[in-house]
Amino acid sequence: MRNPETLELEFTPDSNRTYTMYLFYQDKKGRRHLIGSVGPMFVLGTDRMGRDLLSRIIYGGRVSMTVGLVGVFISLILGSILGTASGYFGGSVVDIFIQRLIEVLLAFPTIPLWMALGAALPPGLHPIVVFFGITVILALVGWGNLARQVRGKVLAYREQEFVMTARVAGGNHWHIIICHLLPGSYSHIIVVATLSILGMIIGETTLSFLCLGIPPPMMSWGVLLEEAQRVTVLLHYPWLIFPAIPILSVVISLNFLGDAFRGVTDPYSD
Repeated sequence: MRNPETLELEFTPDSNRTYTMYLFYQDKKGRRHLIGSVGPMFVLGTDRMGRDLLSRIIYGGRVSMTVGLVGVFISLILGSILGTASGYFGGSVVDIFIQRLIEVLLAFPTIPLWMALGAALPPGLHPIVVFFGITVILALVGWGNLARQVRGKVLAYREQEFVMTARVAGGNHWHIIICHLLPGSYSHIIVVATLSILGMIIGETTLSFLCLGIPPPMMSWGVLLEEAQRVTVLLHYPWLIFPAIPILSVVISLNFLGDAFRGVTDPYSD
């Protein structure tokens, strides 16, 4: 119904109508369901407008996870190649330029930088354009840590015998970087990439929570949490905080996944 003072559409619960949920429910067509109800069924409740919260969390997870995966893919390419080149040409002009660029990126506080770049997107853009804009912004800001860690690995590898043998055999610089040095850092890159996905998801959630990220009608976990940032909303609709649960689950799961990948791909692990 519409609020007579603000003319804003509001959802008014009707406590006189209840719908019982059943396990192994059989509908009118004879089909069996794990959980069912005679009337409408909202497992996690509804938002203020009466929309099913569970389906919105599922749809929002597709956007948030896509931002994390695509953003990490871009930053993985930049960080791996530039970090390996910086370590291989350590002390040269190439190394100095890359390291100074990384220091400039890391000198800015992360969240204010996200906010500034997110606010720089022109208003009125299509949500898909904003989606890819946020993804590119997070990727361009987040590749510095990976490049610096890969550089440290390559500095240790470049004086090894297999690298010296490749040089004596006539291998050029890029052949040595791509075929010999970069594969040696795969285990470390995989672990950093899985942890970077968390940073990308949290970055998108933070921007959307502050109304600077993906705009409605597109859905993400940050957009859902933005509806729960007012205390009065949490008092009347405490279940709106449920989108924080999949974020925590993804963070914990990707940490375990990164540790498992490191154990499988690290040549020095037992």
